[in-house]
Amino acid sequence: MITALKPLRPASLKWRDGTPYSDIFDDVYFSASDGLAESRYVFLQGNDLPARFASADHFTIGETGFGTGLNFLLSLAAWRESAPPAAHLHYLSVEKHPLSIADLRRVSRLWPALAAPAEELLSLYPPLLSGRHQLQLRDGRVTLTLLLGDALALLPDVQTVVDAWYLDGFAPAKNPAMWSAGVLREVARLSRPGTSFATFTAAGAVRRELQAAGFTVHKRAGFGRKREMLAGQMKHTPSR
Repeated sequence: MITALKPLRPASLKWRDGTPYSDIFDDVYFSASDGLAESRYVFLQGNDLPARFASADHFTIGETGFGTGLNFLLSLAAWRESAPPAAHLHYLSVEKHPLSIADLRRVSRLWPALAAPAEELLSLYPPLLSGRHQLQLRDGRVTLTLLLGDALALLPDVQTVVDAWYLDGFAPAKNPAMWSAGVLREVARLSRPGTSFATFTAAGAVRRELQAAGFTVHKRAGFGRKREMLAGQMKHTPSR
């Protein structure tokens, strides 16, 4: 199902030593040293996945910043390995500047181990039109909801309860709108007590906004050269 509004400005990639960077935000999409290991560590391990998949008949991941789709592909692989056979995964992600299908295909070639799910994603990838795009993968056992456009404009219409958040979307200093109090309040609104989050950043402003929104926040060792990152859980039901 696609509800489309208007064409979007696609991402503009530049490549440095085989790693894609955003020309719009002048920031790397993932670690130049090992993007797969970084995403597994920060987002999957930071949310205690895939252990939580093993006991869940239905699980919803929310993400701010779909980017190259790497987090989605890794989550799908972990879910397939760990979740019960009849379980359902819902992956909800918002992206203001989606990659063109040509760029997405080029980036996905960096991860041969994820070639099969990447091809399925490419075969269903929507046109770059603003709005809600809902894709069914893995014979309907995986729902990918892509919200293409401004996060603060699209998230208020979402009613899905999220079990784990990946807070991505480039560094706060590069893309402050994705880390605004308004966006993080929407993240909190779509959470329940016990909903987890993980993010690569340890910025004080992000930590304070998450705490104000109702999350407990703690620091853990960052990936690679990054000293710290943030993770935590929703401690109460936010006012809606």
